[in-house]
Amino acid sequence: MRSYKSLNNLVGWLVFAVATLTYLLTLEPTASFWDCGEFIACSYKLLVPHPPGAPTFLLLGRIMSLLSFGDVTKVPILVNMLSALSSSFTVLFLFWIITMLAKRIVLHQAGHPHRHRTVEPTRGEALQILGSGLVGALAFAFSDSFWFNAVEAEVYAMSALGTAFVVWAMLKWENRADGPDADKWLILIAYAIGLSIGVHLLNLLTIPALGLIYYYRKTQQPTFWGAVLTLVISSVIVGVILVGIIPGLPSLAGNFEVFFVNSVGLPFNWGIIIFLLLFGALIYLVFRHSFRTGNRALNTAILSLIFILIGYSSYLIVPIRSSYQPTINENNPEDVLSFVSYLKREQYGDRPLLYGPQFNARPTGSKEGAARYVRKGDKYVKGPARIEYEYDDADKMLIPRIYSAQPEHIYQYKKWVDIREDKKPTMGQNLAFMFRYQFGHMFWRYFLWNFVGRESDIQQAGVIWPVDSKNGLPERIAESKAYNNFLALPLILGLVGLFFQVRKDSRNALIVGLLFLFTGLAITFYLNQPPIEPRERDYTFTGAFFAFSIWIGLGVLALSDALRNLVKADGARAAVATLICLVVPGIMAAQGWDDHDRSDRYNSTDSAKNLLNSLAPNAVLFTNGDNDTFPLWYAQEVEGVRTDVRVAVLSYLNTDWYIDQMKRRAYKSQPLPISMERSNYVEGTNDYLPFVANPAVKEVNLKEFVSLVKQNSPLLQVSYGEGGPSLLSFPTTKFYLPVDTAAVLKTGIIAPERRNQVVSRMEWDMGKGAIEKKNLAILDMLATNNWERPIYFSSTVNSQDYMGLQPYFQLEGMAYRVLPARDPNYNPRSGDDGYVVKDQMYDIMMHKFAYRNLDDPSVFYDENNLRFPANYRDKFGRLANEYLKAGNLAKAKEVADKALAVMPDKSIPYDYYTPQLVETLVKAGETTRANQIMDVLTNRAQQALAYYSTHNPALHDQDMQLSLVALQSVYRAAATIKDEARATKAMQILQQYYPQQE
Repeated sequence: MRSYKSLNNLVGWLVFAVATLTYLLTLEPTASFWDCGEFIACSYKLLVPHPPGAPTFLLLGRIMSLLSFGDVTKVPILVNMLSALSSSFTVLFLFWIITMLAKRIVLHQAGHPHRHRTVEPTRGEALQILGSGLVGALAFAFSDSFWFNAVEAEVYAMSALGTAFVVWAMLKWENRADGPDADKWLILIAYAIGLSIGVHLLNLLTIPALGLIYYYRKTQQPTFWGAVLTLVISSVIVGVILVGIIPGLPSLAGNFEVFFVNSVGLPFNWGIIIFLLLFGALIYLVFRHSFRTGNRALNTAILSLIFILIGYSSYLIVPIRSSYQPTINENNPEDVLSFVSYLKREQYGDRPLLYGPQFNARPTGSKEGAARYVRKGDKYVKGPARIEYEYDDADKMLIPRIYSAQPEHIYQYKKWVDIREDKKPTMGQNLAFMFRYQFGHMFWRYFLWNFVGRESDIQQAGVIWPVDSKNGLPERIAESKAYNNFLALPLILGLVGLFFQVRKDSRNALIVGLLFLFTGLAITFYLNQPPIEPRERDYTFTGAFFAFSIWIGLGVLALSDALRNLVKADGARAAVATLICLVVPGIMAAQGWDDHDRSDRYNSTDSAKNLLNSLAPNAVLFTNGDNDTFPLWYAQEVEGVRTDVRVAVLSYLNTDWYIDQMKRRAYKSQPLPISMERSNYVEGTNDYLPFVANPAVKEVNLKEFVSLVKQNSPLLQVSYGEGGPSLLSFPTTKFYLPVDTAAVLKTGIIAPERRNQVVSRMEWDMGKGAIEKKNLAILDMLATNNWERPIYFSSTVNSQDYMGLQPYFQLEGMAYRVLPARDPNYNPRSGDDGYVVKDQMYDIMMHKFAYRNLDDPSVFYDENNLRFPANYRDKFGRLANEYLKAGNLAKAKEVADKALAVMPDKSIPYDYYTPQLVETLVKAGETTRANQIMDVLTNRAQQALAYYSTHNPALHDQDMQLSLVALQSVYRAAATIKDEARATKAMQILQQYYPQQE
C-alpha cells in the first residue's frame, strides 16, 4: 500500500484535476460583465484600473495573456483561466487543510493525541482522512459563489487562493514548529500575505486565526485570556498592515517628499529617496540588534515585515505605469502623493464604522481635512483639501448602520425598519437594520444560497429549503437554471462536522470558527453596506464559505464515527461514510452546472462591439460606468475594435484627472474638443454650478456661457453667506446654440430625409438641477465642436444626464447622436428618444450587430445578461414600427422576424419591449404569433404579481414594477390592434395591483 503522504498528495491532485476540468469546461470565453472587462484590458497592457488596483493579479494576468501568442481573442480566455487555476489550487490547499485537521482528530481517537505529526495512519484511518478532504474540497469547489468567481477574470478567486495558502502554510508550520526550518514557513506566509495585498485585502483577515495557531503551538499551557490577548495582538497586526503599511508608509514617504522639496529645496523625488535610505537604515539597525542579542523572534519578525513589503512592492507598477500616461489610468497615481490617494480609495468616500452621524443628521459646519499637495513649477502647492462636515454629538450614535441621507437609500431603509425621516433612529432600529439586512440579507442569505439552495438568478432572490416546492412560483423563478435545491444537505453535513470538531478538537474548531467569523460577519460589519446594492455581493464572503467547507469535510468523520457500531472495519466504514457524503458535492455539481456554465456566452463582448459599431467614425461616446464601459474598454484595448471612438465615462468626467486624459490623443482618437483650461476644472473648481435665477436673463447662448465660465466671470458668480465661497452659477434653464445650417448640411452628417429638420438655433431646457463638472464638459464640447466630431450618448445612460437634449437625438443602433436637427415627432412622455433614420438603422441592426448564441436555450443568461438583449428588442421594435408607419410592411416584418429569430422566448424570455412587434405581426398576417406574445407576457406578469404581492412585496417592488410595465405594453399593443379582450384583461390586472404600488 502507498504511504499516507503519497496518497494524500495523489488524491489532492485528483481533486485539483476535477476542479480544473470543471472550471475550464464552464469558463466564460470572453470578458464578463462588471469589472472583468477592465481587469482583462489592464492585465493585457498593464494599465491602471480603479483603486486599489490589484497589481499582483495584473502581473500574473499579463503573463497569462502572453500565451495568446498574438491571437487577441484568446486573451480573455487565458486571463479567465487565471481565475480558474487560482480556484483549483484553492480547492487543492483546502483538501490538504482538511486532511491535516482530520488526521489530528482520527489519530487522537486512535490513542495518539500528541503524535499526529509523526504517526502513520492505518489504511482505514487514511481512508477516513482522505474521504473528509475529498468531500469538503469538492463541496467548496461546487459552491455557488466560489464557482461564479472561478470562471471570470475577477480578483476574488486569487484572493481565495491567498487565504487557502496561508492557512495551509500555517498548519504546515505547526507540524514543523520545533524544527530548524520553522521560521522559514512564517516568512513564506508573510510573503504570501504581502503578495495577496496586491490582489485583495480580504487575505489579511486570516491573521487572527493564524495567530491562534501560533499561540496554541508555542504555549505549553494555553489559557482563555492568553487566547484573547493573542486575538487582540493579531487584530493590531491587521490594523498595522491595513493602515500603517499599505497607505501609511507611502503617506510618510509623501510627507518627506513635500518637506525636502518645499523646505530644503531639493528636486522632486529626493524626499522619497531620503525616506527609503532612512527606512533601510532602520531595518539594518534592527537586524544588527537581533543578531547581536540572539533575538530569534525579533529577527523573524523583521524578516516577515521585509517579505510583506517585498510582496507589497507589486504596487510599484501602479505609479510606474501611470507615469507613462496609458489609455486607462484611473486617478492618475503617477507620484507618491496621488498614489496615496489611490491606495486610500478616496474617490469612494467614507462610511461610518463605530461612531458617526445617522441618516437625518444635518451638518453644523465644515472644516478642511488633511492638506493635499500637487506639483506646480518646482514645488508642491496645496490643492483643494477634502471638506469634512461636522455634526452635533446629539446627531451621532454608536455603530451607525442607518447613516445614508440619499433619498433612495431612505426609501430602502424603510423596507427593513420603521423609521421616520424627521426623527433620529433609535439604537434598536439601528441594530435591527444591521441584523435583518446587513447580517441577515447580505450574509446569511448568501451563506444559505451556497449550502441550502438558491431561489433564482434575480437580485434579492431568496433561499430554497427542502420543504419548498415550485407550486405557485412565477415561471421566471421556477424555470430558472439558477433554481438550485441542495436539500440543505451541505448545511446539515457542515453543522455535523462543526459539532464533531468542537467535541473532538475544540482548539482547531475555534481557529476554523474565527476564520469563518472574520471572513464573514466581520467583513459584513466593516463594510456597513447601504440598503441597496447595484448587484449581489456574495463573492465577498467566499472566505467564510471556505471555512464552512472544512466542517463539511469533517462531517465525513462524524458519520464514520456514528457508523462505528454498524460497520466494524475501519476501511469499510470510511468507504461507506465517504460514499454517502459524496452525495453532497454531487448534488451541488448537478444542480449548479447549468447556471454556472458560461462556455458559450458572448453577450458582454458582443454588446460592447455592437455599441461601438453603432457609431460614426471618430465619435465621442458618453457612457455610465461598469457594464456600460468596461466591456468597451476590453473591446478597444484587447481586440482593437473601433479605437477611433473615444469612450468618455460620465462619472469620471467629474474629475480633473479624467478630463486631462480626455484632452490627450488615444490610439486613433484625437483629443476631445474641450476648450476649458485646467484652471477651469481642477478639483474644487466648478464641481457644480447651482441654478440661481436672474429674471433679466431669459435665455443664454451656450458659447457665451462657456466663455464666461472660462473667464470666471463675475456675471455668473454667487456667494453663500458672509465670507462663504464664491461659486459660478447659471441664471436661466433656457439654453440655445446657434447653428450654421449651410455648413452643417455641407458636412453630410444629416440624412437626406432630415434636411428640412435642421435648425438654425438649438433650444433646450437644462432644468433647475445643478450643472455638474461632467455636464459642463459636455456643454463645452457642444459649443466648441462645431459638428466636426460625432457626439453620442449610450442609450443606457440615465436620462437626467441627457440635459434636455433629447429633441435633437438621432437613434443609431444602441446610441443617441446629438445633431442640430429637431425631431418633429418628439414626445417626452413616449420614452422613445431619437429620430430613426430607417435604412441606416436597418443596416446597423441587421448587418453590423452580432447576436452570438442569444438564440441558444442551452446557454444560461442571468438577470444581468438579459438587460442588453432587452435593449436590442426595443430598437428592433422601434425600427419595425417606423417601417410600418412608412407603409413598408415587408421591411417591418423582416425586422420583426429577425428580432424573434435571434432572441426567441425559449432563450431570452419575452420582456416588456416585445409587444412593440405585435402590430407588425398582425398586419403581416401572423396574428397567432402576436397573440402568443401577449398571452405569454400577460400570464407571466399575473403569476409574478400574485406571488410577489404575498412574498416580501417591498423587497421585490422592482420585479413587480417590471411586471406592471409589461402589462402596460400588452395593453397598448392590444388596443392598437383593437383586441379588446386582451386589452381588457391586461387593464384589469393592472388595476388590481396598481394600488399596492402607491
